[in-house]
Amino acid sequence: MTYRPIEAAIRWSGLTQSEADILEVLNGRRLPEADEFPRWPKLRLNAERIYDGIVNRELRVAVNGVAVTNGADIDDPDFTVRHLDLKAWISRFYPQERPPFLFSRLERHTHPFMSLEAAQGLFLERDALRLRIGQREQEVERLRTQLRANNARVALRPEADNALSARGEAAHLNIIGALVDLLLGLSPSGQPYSSFRTQEAIITALVATHPGRLGLAERTLEGKFAAARRALGK
Repeated sequence: MTYRPIEAAIRWSGLTQSEADILEVLNGRRLPEADEFPRWPKLRLNAERIYDGIVNRELRVAVNGVAVTNGADIDDPDFTVRHLDLKAWISRFYPQERPPFLFSRLERHTHPFMSLEAAQGLFLERDALRLRIGQREQEVERLRTQLRANNARVALRPEADNALSARGEAAHLNIIGALVDLLLGLSPSGQPYSSFRTQEAIITALVATHPGRLGLAERTLEGKFAAARRALGK
């Protein structure tokens, strides 16, 4: 695909819908006058940019679709710029501008100095992180379910049977300590496993969501959490 310079400037300026009106006013002229099209100041600016790139041989040109290597008469009616050459030139000299007629949606949302391959690599890394976070969330939920089940079993036992053996107490504390560590921990990539940042925040949430539950008083939880962390050597 090729464009006459003014056609490329019109598209670069986002004025394709007004192209027929603009060409009618120009009536064959290469550039609009400074006071023409006051609503569209970028039209003349972009046209000047294109001609400047051509004159300085930064932007390759073509005649009848064939690239010209030794320069060309810019007044030649068959004088055009090719789509790929225009895209490469804008990428190099105006990387902050990515007009839709040259660049795909993905390219327009990619950092100007980042290659498409690098962007795709970041997307893959993002998906891998999401997968690992999902796995951690499932593990946290499994521990929460296990802890709730343990609490329910303890609550159903007669008072005389509530005392745990030394082995049972150690296992209980290990579970609590591991859960607290997990809720406050970070993944290998630095992503937090939960929204909790401190042990106090966990205690506050437990007390608020389970008011009046046996063993879920603030002082009891503080003691249990401290014992659990000691059991894990923290």
